[in-house]
Amino acid sequence: MKLVYTNDAIEDLKRLREFIAVHNPTAASRIAAELIAKMELLPEFPRMGTPVQMAPVPDVIRDMVFGNYVVRYSIHTSAVIVLRVWHELESER
Repeated sequence: MKLVYTNDAIEDLKRLREFIAVHNPTAASRIAAELIAKMELLPEFPRMGTPVQMAPVPDVIRDMVFGNYVVRYSIHTSAVIVLRVWHELESER
C-alpha cells in the first residue's frame, strides 16, 4: 500500500510549518518531521486513526491525532490518501 498526499494536505503542512517557524524555527522542523514520520506509518497501520462518523463511509475516512495535530485520511485498496492536516485549535478542514 502506498501513501499519497493531496495538494490540500501538502499546503496544510507548508502552512503549519511556516506558522510555527515564525515563533520557533527549530520546533517547526521537528514538528514537521514528526508529523511526516507518523503519516508514513499509515500504509502499514491504516486503521490506526478513528473513523470520522460524519463521513459518508466512516470506516474509510479516518482521523489520526498526533499531539495537537489532526491528520484526516482515506483508506483505499492500494493507497492511503492524506486529505488534510490541521492544528486542533483550527476549525475542521
